[in-house]
Amino acid sequence: MGTLWIQERSYFLKEFPKLVSCGDGCKVLEGGCGNGSTALSILRSNEKVIPYACDCSNETLERAKEFVAASNIAFGEHRFHPFYCHFATTGFPKWLACDYADKFLHSRIKIAFQIFTLSGVTLQTMPTAIRECFSVLKPGGILLFRDYGLYDNAADQRVGFMEYVRSDGTQSYFFCLDSVRNLFNCAGFIELEIEYCCVKSVNHRNGKSMRRVWVHDKFQKPV
Repeated sequence: MGTLWIQERSYFLKEFPKLVSCGDGCKVLEGGCGNGSTALSILRSNEKVIPYACDCSNETLERAKEFVAASNIAFGEHRFHPFYCHFATTGFPKWLACDYADKFLHSRIKIAFQIFTLSGVTLQTMPTAIRECFSVLKPGGILLFRDYGLYDNAADQRVGFMEYVRSDGTQSYFFCLDSVRNLFNCAGFIELEIEYCCVKSVNHRNGKSMRRVWVHDKFQKPV
Protein backbone atom coordinates (compact mmCIF):
# COMPACT_ATOMS: atom_id res chain seq x y z
CA MET A 1 0.00 0.00 0.00
CA GLY A 2 1.42 3.41 -0.98
CA THR A 3 2.05 6.28 1.39
CA LEU A 4 -0.96 8.54 1.89
CA TRP A 5 -0.22 12.16 1.02
CA ILE A 6 -2.28 15.31 0.98
CA GLN A 7 -1.53 18.97 0.25
CA GLU A 8 -2.32 20.74 3.51
CA ARG A 9 -3.72 24.28 3.54
CA SER A 10 -0.92 25.88 5.54
CA TYR A 11 -1.71 29.26 3.93
CA PHE A 12 -5.07 29.12 5.66
CA LEU A 13 -3.44 29.51 9.07
CA LYS A 14 -1.56 32.61 7.90
CA GLU A 15 -4.79 34.14 6.66
CA PHE A 16 -6.71 33.17 9.81
CA PRO A 17 -4.19 33.19 12.72
CA LYS A 18 -6.98 32.83 15.29
CA LEU A 19 -6.95 29.10 14.56
CA VAL A 20 -3.34 28.91 15.74
CA SER A 21 -3.84 30.97 18.90
CA CYS A 22 -7.12 29.30 19.88
CA GLY A 23 -6.90 28.22 23.55
CA ASP A 24 -7.15 24.90 25.36
CA GLY A 25 -10.16 22.81 24.37
CA CYS A 26 -11.18 25.27 21.65
CA LYS A 27 -13.81 23.68 19.42
CA VAL A 28 -13.80 24.64 15.75
CA LEU A 29 -16.12 23.54 12.96
CA GLU A 30 -15.53 23.15 9.24
CA GLY A 31 -18.60 22.96 7.05
CA GLY A 32 -17.64 20.91 4.01
CA CYS A 33 -14.28 19.46 5.03
CA GLY A 34 -13.51 17.53 1.84
CA ASN A 35 -10.41 15.37 2.21
CA GLY A 36 -9.40 17.02 5.49
CA SER A 37 -6.62 19.27 4.19
CA THR A 38 -7.69 22.19 6.39
CA ALA A 39 -8.27 20.03 9.47
CA LEU A 40 -4.80 18.53 9.10
CA SER A 41 -3.19 21.96 9.08
CA ILE A 42 -5.12 22.96 12.20
CA LEU A 43 -4.33 19.74 14.06
CA ARG A 44 -0.64 20.09 13.25
CA SER A 45 -0.37 23.76 14.26
CA ASN A 46 -2.35 23.70 17.53
CA GLU A 47 -2.38 20.68 19.82
CA LYS A 48 -5.12 22.21 21.98
CA VAL A 49 -7.77 22.66 19.29
CA ILE A 50 -10.61 20.18 18.73
CA PRO A 51 -11.80 20.21 15.09
CA TYR A 52 -15.28 19.06 14.13
CA ALA A 53 -15.69 18.57 10.39
CA CYS A 54 -18.69 17.62 8.29
CA ASP A 55 -19.22 16.66 4.68
CA CYS A 56 -22.11 15.34 2.60
CA SER A 57 -20.02 12.46 1.23
CA ASN A 58 -19.25 9.42 3.39
CA GLU A 59 -16.50 8.42 0.98
CA THR A 60 -14.82 11.79 1.39
CA LEU A 61 -15.09 11.58 5.18
CA GLU A 62 -13.40 8.18 5.13
CA ARG A 63 -10.51 9.64 3.13
CA ALA A 64 -10.21 12.51 5.60
CA LYS A 65 -10.01 10.05 8.51
CA GLU A 66 -7.36 8.02 6.67
CA PHE A 67 -5.23 11.10 6.04
CA VAL A 68 -5.45 12.18 9.69
CA ALA A 69 -4.59 8.66 10.87
CA ALA A 70 -1.56 8.54 8.57
CA SER A 71 -0.30 11.99 9.59
CA ASN A 72 1.24 10.89 12.91
CA ILE A 73 -0.01 14.10 14.52
CA ALA A 74 -0.12 13.77 18.33
CA PHE A 75 -3.58 12.54 19.32
CA GLY A 76 -4.81 13.60 15.89
CA GLU A 77 -7.35 10.79 15.55
CA HIS A 78 -8.74 11.48 19.02
CA ARG A 79 -9.09 15.22 18.47
CA PHE A 80 -10.57 15.02 14.96
CA HIS A 81 -14.37 14.57 14.90
CA PRO A 82 -15.74 14.06 11.36
CA PHE A 83 -19.45 13.50 10.80
CA TYR A 84 -21.86 13.21 7.89
CA CYS A 85 -24.11 16.24 7.38
CA HIS A 86 -25.62 18.23 4.52
CA PHE A 87 -26.09 21.31 6.68
CA ALA A 88 -27.34 23.51 3.84
CA THR A 89 -30.50 21.38 3.55
CA THR A 90 -30.95 19.41 6.79
CA GLY A 91 -29.08 21.60 9.26
CA PHE A 92 -26.50 20.61 11.85
CA PRO A 93 -27.31 17.92 14.43
CA LYS A 94 -28.64 19.25 17.72
CA TRP A 95 -25.77 17.79 19.73
CA LEU A 96 -23.34 20.11 17.96
CA ALA A 97 -25.00 23.29 19.19
CA CYS A 98 -25.65 22.05 22.73
CA ASP A 99 -28.14 24.90 23.16
CA TYR A 100 -30.85 23.00 25.03
CA ALA A 101 -29.57 23.93 28.51
CA ASP A 102 -27.55 26.85 29.81
CA LYS A 103 -24.96 24.57 31.41
CA PHE A 104 -23.91 23.41 27.94
CA LEU A 105 -23.22 26.85 26.51
CA HIS A 106 -19.49 26.44 27.10
CA SER A 107 -19.54 23.54 24.64
CA ARG A 108 -20.59 25.62 21.67
CA ILE A 109 -18.31 26.13 18.68
CA LYS A 110 -15.85 29.04 19.05
CA ILE A 111 -14.75 29.27 15.42
CA ALA A 112 -16.55 28.02 12.31
CA PHE A 113 -15.24 28.21 8.78
CA GLN A 114 -16.43 27.64 5.25
CA ILE A 115 -13.63 27.23 2.73
CA PHE A 116 -14.86 26.96 -0.88
CA THR A 117 -18.06 25.35 0.41
CA LEU A 118 -20.88 27.86 -0.01
CA SER A 119 -20.23 28.23 -3.75
CA GLY A 120 -21.11 24.56 -4.19
CA VAL A 121 -24.67 24.79 -2.85
CA THR A 122 -27.68 26.31 -4.58
CA LEU A 123 -28.42 30.01 -4.23
CA GLN A 124 -31.70 29.10 -2.52
CA THR A 125 -30.02 27.10 0.26
CA MET A 126 -27.18 29.55 1.00
CA PRO A 127 -29.15 31.50 3.66
CA THR A 128 -29.94 28.24 5.47
CA ALA A 129 -26.29 27.18 5.44
CA ILE A 130 -25.21 30.48 6.97
CA ARG A 131 -28.00 30.50 9.58
CA GLU A 132 -26.96 27.01 10.64
CA CYS A 133 -23.40 28.20 11.24
CA PHE A 134 -24.77 31.12 13.23
CA SER A 135 -26.87 28.78 15.40
CA VAL A 136 -23.97 26.55 16.52
CA LEU A 137 -21.51 29.36 17.27
CA LYS A 138 -21.19 30.56 20.84
CA PRO A 139 -21.91 34.28 21.43
CA GLY A 140 -18.90 36.22 20.21
CA GLY A 141 -17.85 33.28 18.02
CA ILE A 142 -16.12 33.89 14.69
CA LEU A 143 -16.97 32.60 11.21
CA LEU A 144 -14.14 32.53 8.67
CA PHE A 145 -15.03 32.46 4.99
CA ARG A 146 -13.16 32.08 1.74
CA ASP A 147 -14.67 31.31 -1.65
CA TYR A 148 -14.56 32.13 -5.36
CA GLY A 149 -14.78 35.80 -6.27
CA LEU A 150 -16.10 37.45 -9.39
CA TYR A 151 -13.59 37.68 -12.25
CA ASP A 152 -11.69 34.62 -11.04
CA ASN A 153 -10.17 32.96 -14.10
CA ALA A 154 -11.67 29.62 -13.10
CA ALA A 155 -15.09 30.95 -14.18
CA ASP A 156 -15.44 29.97 -17.83
CA GLN A 157 -19.09 30.11 -18.82
CA ARG A 158 -21.89 32.00 -17.15
CA VAL A 159 -25.03 29.91 -16.65
CA GLY A 160 -27.01 32.04 -14.18
CA PHE A 161 -26.87 34.96 -11.76
CA MET A 162 -23.20 34.86 -10.67
CA GLU A 163 -23.24 31.14 -11.46
CA TYR A 164 -20.55 29.80 -13.77
CA VAL A 165 -19.17 26.55 -15.09
CA ARG A 166 -15.58 26.29 -13.88
CA SER A 167 -12.63 25.18 -15.97
CA ASP A 168 -12.90 21.66 -14.50
CA GLY A 169 -16.52 21.32 -15.67
CA THR A 170 -18.20 21.78 -12.28
CA GLN A 171 -20.74 24.51 -11.60
CA SER A 172 -20.16 27.08 -8.86
CA TYR A 173 -21.30 30.44 -7.59
CA PHE A 174 -18.80 33.30 -7.78
CA PHE A 175 -19.28 35.97 -5.13
CA CYS A 176 -18.95 39.73 -5.03
CA LEU A 177 -18.38 41.48 -1.70
CA ASP A 178 -21.91 42.85 -1.51
CA SER A 179 -23.51 39.44 -2.05
CA VAL A 180 -21.46 37.94 0.79
CA ARG A 181 -22.11 40.91 3.05
CA ASN A 182 -25.87 40.69 2.51
CA LEU A 183 -26.01 36.92 3.11
CA PHE A 184 -24.14 37.06 6.41
CA ASN A 185 -25.74 40.26 7.69
CA CYS A 186 -29.20 38.82 7.09
CA ALA A 187 -28.24 35.80 9.21
CA GLY A 188 -27.35 38.11 12.11
CA PHE A 189 -23.56 38.26 11.76
CA ILE A 190 -21.45 41.35 12.39
CA GLU A 191 -18.92 42.13 9.68
CA LEU A 192 -15.30 42.26 10.87
CA GLU A 193 -13.39 42.00 7.63
CA ILE A 194 -14.33 41.56 3.99
CA GLU A 195 -12.06 41.89 0.97
CA TYR A 196 -10.92 40.34 -2.30
CA CYS A 197 -7.78 38.25 -2.28
CA CYS A 198 -6.06 38.33 -5.68
CA VAL A 199 -3.12 36.12 -6.64
CA LYS A 200 -1.43 34.97 -9.82
CA SER A 201 -1.27 31.20 -10.16
CA VAL A 202 1.22 29.63 -12.59
CA ASN A 203 0.89 26.13 -14.01
CA HIS A 204 4.53 25.04 -14.22
CA ARG A 205 3.67 22.18 -16.58
CA ASN A 206 2.36 24.34 -19.40
CA GLY A 207 3.63 27.75 -18.31
CA LYS A 208 0.13 29.25 -18.29
CA SER A 209 -0.86 31.71 -15.60
CA MET A 210 -4.28 32.36 -14.08
CA ARG A 211 -5.59 35.32 -12.14
CA ARG A 212 -7.26 33.93 -9.04
CA VAL A 213 -9.80 36.04 -7.17
CA TRP A 214 -11.22 34.92 -3.85
CA VAL A 215 -13.49 36.54 -1.32
CA HIS A 216 -11.92 36.55 2.13
CA ASP A 217 -14.13 37.42 5.12
CA LYS A 218 -14.49 37.33 8.90
CA PHE A 219 -17.82 37.65 10.65
CA GLN A 220 -18.80 37.52 14.32
CA LYS A 221 -21.90 36.37 16.19
CA PRO A 222 -23.02 39.14 18.56
CA VAL A 223 -22.15 38.65 22.23
